[in-house]
Amino acid sequence: MARLKGKGAMTGVNLIAKVYKNGVTKDGKSLYADVQLDARDPRGPEQTNLHLKSDRVQGEDGKVRYDNGAPYSTGQMEEIVKAAGPNTEPILSKDGNEVGTIYGFKGNVMPATRGTGLVVNTKSVEASEFKVDDKALDNQFASMRAAREARAAAKESQAQAPAPEAEQEQAAEVEVDEPAVG
Repeated sequence: MARLKGKGAMTGVNLIAKVYKNGVTKDGKSLYADVQLDARDPRGPEQTNLHLKSDRVQGEDGKVRYDNGAPYSTGQMEEIVKAAGPNTEPILSKDGNEVGTIYGFKGNVMPATRGTGLVVNTKSVEASEFKVDDKALDNQFASMRAAREARAAAKESQAQAPAPEAEQEQAAEVEVDEPAVG
């Protein structure tokens, strides 16, 4: 799940919403959307998970999956679609059929009142600073992968570097071993 900390970190965030056609609830009043922090937003590059919501779920087959969808009412989705305007891209299946849409927009996010993660305050949405294209999702995954690799490399280099206390002890020993000239 994306982590937005500090003053103003949750305002004016560039976002991408992945909305599948089959994500409509049975009553037709809500739609599930996988909203993500746009990797090109200044808050995005260090994020190992750009999803606003990411719940670990174990399937019936025993495999672990992540549920990234949060419910938005049809009215809220209309606001997101209106804010995105022409900044959309179709989501295609392997067969080339359109199964959903990616929307690029900007808005304020807040902690979810029900469930986990963050949700978009749809009263604050506007056009994104970035254009979505057919590479948008690939860029999102590449950004998360790069952040994970950078974090792993930082941990590895930290583990190899001697602790500052050990360096101080060595320096203290060197001072003690020097003979006093008098």
